[in-house]
Amino acid sequence: MSHYERDTVEPDQLTVSDLMGVAPVTTKVEDGVVSIGGVPLKSIIEEYGTALFVYDEATLRQQLSSYVSEFRSRYPESDIIYAAKSFCCVAMDKIVAEEGVGIDVASGGELAIAQAAGFPMDRVFVQGNNKTPLEIDEAIDAGVSCFVVDTHEELERINLAARARDIKQKVILRICPGVEADTLDYIMTANEDSKFGFNIMSGAARAATEFALEHTHLEMAGYHMHIGSQIFDLSCWPVAIKVVMVRPWKELLRRELGYTAQIFDLGGGLGIPYLCGDEPSSIAQLAEVITSAVKECAAAISYPLPHIYVEPGRSISANAGVTLYTVGSVKENGGITYVAVDGGMTDNIRTALYGSAYEAFVEEACQPRSMVCDIVGKHCESGDVVVRNRSLQPCSAGQHVCVLGTGAYCNEMASNYNKQVRPGIVMVKDGAARLVVRRETYADLIARDVI
Repeated sequence: MSHYERDTVEPDQLTVSDLMGVAPVTTKVEDGVVSIGGVPLKSIIEEYGTALFVYDEATLRQQLSSYVSEFRSRYPESDIIYAAKSFCCVAMDKIVAEEGVGIDVASGGELAIAQAAGFPMDRVFVQGNNKTPLEIDEAIDAGVSCFVVDTHEELERINLAARARDIKQKVILRICPGVEADTLDYIMTANEDSKFGFNIMSGAARAATEFALEHTHLEMAGYHMHIGSQIFDLSCWPVAIKVVMVRPWKELLRRELGYTAQIFDLGGGLGIPYLCGDEPSSIAQLAEVITSAVKECAAAISYPLPHIYVEPGRSISANAGVTLYTVGSVKENGGITYVAVDGGMTDNIRTALYGSAYEAFVEEACQPRSMVCDIVGKHCESGDVVVRNRSLQPCSAGQHVCVLGTGAYCNEMASNYNKQVRPGIVMVKDGAARLVVRRETYADLIARDVI
């Protein structure tokens, strides 16, 4: 009996060609060779080793441009703000900037990377539910566009920092619409007992609005919401939009405070296909649902059409990235086949944390996936599983496994548990691979030690 419950599944007999729906858009299989961005995975492994994150630049750019075109064609007063928390490095921030998209940063570190990339600060939104005074100072001094404010204390800190510099700082308030998205509890963020934002029903959102309007060093620009992540059912968005635009409290603000919000930031959360058979909504469908709901709600209360922002992250980066590993051993214990690789929960914690599921294939094998196994890591935890109870081609030590859909949050959540060095990051485009983040070294691990 396994230490965790598992369903009994049969091998799915899928080949690499059957996995294209969850792979980067440039993935090809020709004469038994798998390539991404025109570069064979075998040559990437030979040059850069494993464990390794590989990103397809074409997929990243396609998703970014699709968001811009789908929203602006329906609603010209709209902007896309990429959620850096899903995947952030200097090379990625440069791509985002080149595609004319803004960026939201949730820490001083993400801001520093945006600055290193030369990202236009007037397209930077500062997120986070507990920004430190230092992070607030750094962001204001950098000249960021806007703060998404989460608490009353934060409003006070931003006001004091802006007053000290004799400037007016734009802010929007994150509110909890009380709408529960159809997603995992771990990544549901708009329920009324969430740690994020100002609660409408308690009066906190109104009080924060009054504070921002009363202080001359704050520019109260509008409201923000984010109802969750990996959402397939789009029906939650119109409900949440109706709450933030039509609820009686908003009408009270117009009548009693004379305030009309200029901006509605509607967050992100569009789901992506991690597994074959997943059928998430498209960017076009999301754009249609959101823009239609905003127009309808505005018309219902004669509200001026606001400028809207959308903040995709996972749906930009997840399917653009894969992780390459080398198999160290294959063994059977208690009826479970374990394929052990040279990475694990240090480069992909999501399986252990959320129970996330992925598709994978053996790079050298073009035959069908004829066994069911767990792809496990090298760390001292029973929960160190990358892919659980899924099909894979038979393999042996020295061969290589490619796990799909790992472009979002895997690198960002990576750790040094067991003092494992974090993987490098390679980007591929038009037949060329380039290293954009080097693999850590043992010297990096001890660099902060005071000896």
